[in-house]
Amino acid sequence: MSLWTRITEAVSALASGEGLSHVFERLRTPPERRVAFAIAVIALGAKMAKADGQVTRGEVSAFREVFQIAQDDEAGAARVFNLARQDVAGFEEYAARIKAMFGDQTGALSDLLEGLFHIAMADGKYHPDENLFLERVAEIFEVPEPEFRQMRCRFVPDAEPDPYQVLGASPDDSLDVLRKRHREMVRASHPDRMVARGVPKEAMRLAEKRMTDINRAWDQIQAERGA
Repeated sequence: MSLWTRITEAVSALASGEGLSHVFERLRTPPERRVAFAIAVIALGAKMAKADGQVTRGEVSAFREVFQIAQDDEAGAARVFNLARQDVAGFEEYAARIKAMFGDQTGALSDLLEGLFHIAMADGKYHPDENLFLERVAEIFEVPEPEFRQMRCRFVPDAEPDPYQVLGASPDDSLDVLRKRHREMVRASHPDRMVARGVPKEAMRLAEKRMTDINRAWDQIQAERGA
């Protein structure tokens, strides 16, 4: 059964009057958590969106920055998007329920936040309101501020990303320390590790971009140090 079929079933199971946030109470355990991860990214992405009315094809395209969505599954993704946008619950309630669902699995919450950065930057712009939104979500998820800054520097094209910041390291660190940090991040970004954390296989574009950024930063540092 496809991820998008499971999402449609989960949303359809909501009782009359229940908001989308109730889905997270029912999807706490694997393999359902991958369904919850996808719904969480779409739902929080909807709360971050500015446009009024029904979901546009452009907004669906933004979710393709994170997920593989077949044309036949677009309606299911759009339904989740619109349910979230129409729900009276605020994004902070969504984020709190998602945090409770994943508990102390900080890796999955960081993956989810990274998915929101993909969506925020889909139009090539990073708006101040989006930054405030993502900062607040990161706070609720208990993502450390240095990790949030590290993530933002990879996505927001204000300037060339600092390779040390991308690796969450310092220019004062030795090459051996930096090499160890690079290897740790590569291991954590392996698709098998991410699936084990609850990230659906359909969202492996997260791993692709992260690996590109990590390896580019490591190559820059090695070139800079003549290694």
